[in-house]
Amino acid sequence: MGLLRKEVRSLVEATRKPNKRFSMSKLLQSPFLYGSAVCVTAFFIFSALGRENGMAANRTSGGAPRVVVVELFTSEGCSSCPPADALLKELSEQQKMDDVQIVALEEHVDYWNHLGWRDPYSAAEFSERQNDYSRVFGTDGVYTPQMIVDGQREFVGSRSMAAREAIQKAAGQPKAEVVLLASANATPGKPMFEVQIKSLNGIFPNGATELWFAVTEKGLQTDVKAGENSGETLKHAAVVRSLRKIDTIREPAGYSRQFQPTIEPGWKKENLAVVVFLTEKSSRKIIGAAAIPLNSPSSSN
Repeated sequence: MGLLRKEVRSLVEATRKPNKRFSMSKLLQSPFLYGSAVCVTAFFIFSALGRENGMAANRTSGGAPRVVVVELFTSEGCSSCPPADALLKELSEQQKMDDVQIVALEEHVDYWNHLGWRDPYSAAEFSERQNDYSRVFGTDGVYTPQMIVDGQREFVGSRSMAAREAIQKAAGQPKAEVVLLASANATPGKPMFEVQIKSLNGIFPNGATELWFAVTEKGLQTDVKAGENSGETLKHAAVVRSLRKIDTIREPAGYSRQFQPTIEPGWKKENLAVVVFLTEKSSRKIIGAAAIPLNSPSSSN
């Protein structure tokens, strides 16, 4: 088998150098190799090339896509933010990355509101959450637009390549099995959900974990009348309408709980979704998540 590996290695190296000629006949001259060379060679070639291109980084064997939470801290008063909003909208609505479900959380901070335009979707709690991330990352202050992937990697929110690379890397990490479904106790006008953490899948959290839920609304847009984006029509990704902590959990595996989100009258129910995510309390790393539309509840993990 050592001879076969040596010959195949040479052939693979040759395929990586298109200007260098190589011949299959030399490989087939050996009686030992003749019967199986073609099949084995093909296997090694495609395996090697596949590893070089990162083709199998996050594929699952017939399982559900890996859920990756992408947060964007943004503001309608920030002239640098619309390209980041558009990128998050594209990533989450087109879902073009194989075996990955991108869950968007567009969080509008309030510290731009005194500069000419009050963002109607802004809230102090989103500014506070961004400050919490800043302390964890050890960064010097906060900025917009800032994108954070699974609570682990941050960068300027309009950087498309950085976003795609961070999402792909996060999708390749182990994920807790989180299930979100409609509760049998739900009533018309009062939706209720049940979240289950069935397994941590080999994850060992550093200390306690926190379980959060968010209600997001897509399809929102604003005709900005003042400030840096005056005269622009801004279209958003899934805007976070509410964000709440459900519980702090020491041993998440096997956890189950029902919760009832508050839905305000002005929110369009057909555009709403419910998101749950499990984080390490100390690091803010998101280790599992699930999301379902408000009006079409079904399990997701």
